[in-house]
Order: sequence, then C-alpha cells, then structure tokens
Amino acid sequence: MTTFHSITSPEEWQQLLCKLPHSHALQSWTWAAFKSRWGWQLRPLVMLEPGSDKPLAAAMVLKRPLPRTPYSILYVPKGPAFDYANESLRNLVLAELEQVTRQERGIFIKIDPDVVKGWGAEEEQPAPMGVEFMQDLQARGWRFADEQIQFRHTVELDLTQSEESLLAAMKSKTRYNIGLAARKGITIRVGTPDDFPMLAAMYQETGERDGFGLRPLPYYLDIWQSFYQAGLGQPLIAEYAGEPVAAIYLVKSGQKVIYMYGASTEKERNRMPNYLLQWEAIRWAKAQGCERYDFWGAPDEFTESDRLWGVWRFKAGFNGQVVRHIGAWDYVVRPLWYWLYGTAVPKYLDLLRNRKKGEIGD
Repeated sequence: MTTFHSITSPEEWQQLLCKLPHSHALQSWTWAAFKSRWGWQLRPLVMLEPGSDKPLAAAMVLKRPLPRTPYSILYVPKGPAFDYANESLRNLVLAELEQVTRQERGIFIKIDPDVVKGWGAEEEQPAPMGVEFMQDLQARGWRFADEQIQFRHTVELDLTQSEESLLAAMKSKTRYNIGLAARKGITIRVGTPDDFPMLAAMYQETGERDGFGLRPLPYYLDIWQSFYQAGLGQPLIAEYAGEPVAAIYLVKSGQKVIYMYGASTEKERNRMPNYLLQWEAIRWAKAQGCERYDFWGAPDEFTESDRLWGVWRFKAGFNGQVVRHIGAWDYVVRPLWYWLYGTAVPKYLDLLRNRKKGEIGD
C-alpha cells in the first residue's frame, strides 16, 4: 500500500524534495530545523512509488503541542510537494494527511501549497488544476482557513528574458528610478553574515515604521544564518557613501529566487535605493540560473484599502505577473478545540491586552 513514511536524513530529504514539482524553500529541512528551535516539532513524511525509491510526494509536517492539553496543531508550510495534476494522487495525499492528523492527536492540520488558482490583478484568469484541487478539498471536508500564514498572492518575473527586455518592459518611472539611484551614488553589494545584526536592526526599524508585526530579532538572525549556511540565502545591501540605507534577503527555491525580507532606513530615500536594489536582485537571480523572481506578496484584494496596496504599486512597476495561489486550507478533526483555538482564545487575549492598556492609561 502506498503511504507516507518518516525519514530522518536531511540529505535524503533534500534529494527527494528536489525531484518533486511544487517544492518550496519552506518545505526544506533547513526551514523545518529552524522552526524546531522555535517551538515546533518535525514530522518529515515521504511517499515513494511502490517497489521504487522514486518519490511521489513529500510533506514536511510541523507539529506544535498545545500546552496543558493532549492535543497539537499541524502545519505543512507551502506544501505538500507532489504532482497536483494527478487526481488520484491528490486524494491519496489528502487522505494520508488526514490520517496523520488523527495519529498525532491534532486539532487540525493546515496546508498552503504552492499551487496556482489564477493569474492577473484586476481580472483573474483561472488555472484549471488549482480550481479542481480546491473542489477536491471541499469535497473531503477541508475548509478555507481564516488564518492565512503565508501570502496568498504574489508577483513573479520571468527571468528567461534578457536584461534589456526586462528593463524595457518595466514602467517608465521604475526604469527611471533605477537609473536615478545609480546616478545619485547608490551602490549595491553582496552581503555576508557580518551584516545580519545591521539588517536585523534595519528590519526592526522598517516594521515599526510600516506597522507590520515583528518577531524577536534572534528569530531573524537564526533563519538568515541557517539559509545562508545551507547555500539558499543571500543578503544584498544598498549603500550611500559607504553607509547602508536599504537591504533585502533573497532565498533560492528550486528554479526560483524569493525576495523574502526587505528593510530600509529613512536616510537617502530621495535617491531611490530600493529600485536599484531590486534590479540588482533580479540580475543576481538570473546569474544563479533561476527562471523566476518572486516578489513575495501582493494584495488579497487589488484595491487601495488593502494593507499591501503601497507595496503592490512598487512591485507592479517591474511588470511581473500577478500569481494567485489557493491559499491555506484546514482539515479539522476536533471542531470544538478548533473553535477555541481560532476564535475564543484570541478574543480573550485581545480583551486582556485592551484591559492592560486601560490600566496603563489610567
């Protein structure tokens, strides 16, 4: 019988993962080992073709036990990886994950595979395979998750074009700002681990300025170092007169490079460092032999009220394609606990935080 089994070798895992379609850096052993240092447990699962060592599917399942309960939550970040065009395999993989959830005493399991459901910003052009898979999920009792961990939509650039073609296709303002940054003395250099403390401080400044949630700085230092040591991560630094003013952290994922982290200061913004930084990141990705550049994040709704609208306007200037993914889906085994975990407890914590704010204000 074809089923999932566990493996313990990081090298074997990476070799198998590289042979599968729809693999992602967040399914790598590097990412999972990093998450294991921040409260999660690894459950690396592989399904092999009967009588062969050829992989059919892989799911790096992360498990987090819930304190003071016998239960846990399970998450497969940007996975599982397999051929989603194979309908029978789709249902086999889902059935196996459902069984794993029961065996691990999970409240639910969440997946958010790198599967496209459509393309385009204003008008979505549907992707039949993604639509069919969502129908499979619904038929099996999976539900679209209220809590979306990763970005559902992104912007991707086709790197198989020449640099001249890529530049020519950009919006004129973006192309102008790339040249302006170079003329105004912005330089870009490849970073090293010595830059990580500076990058972390800059990232904190960016989060506080732009109002997005921040984890403890050691969290970022850990993952940047982990990806770098695995040969998957690379920082790029924008400087003016030798002083860092912006930075990004790139992650290689198969034939794709992901712009996963970005940071900037308030200094020298009129010199447009972020435009030149992105262009050099695109050139770096091409030099690595990659075929796509992923800008990592686009609005859920392409309206000015969306929290990512300003970010989207910047990314849109590079003339990439909007890619819409199916998003995160949950399979719930224990509905009451699922409601407590996702609704009741967060509301209670919000109440405590608001009460504490009132006490401080008094």
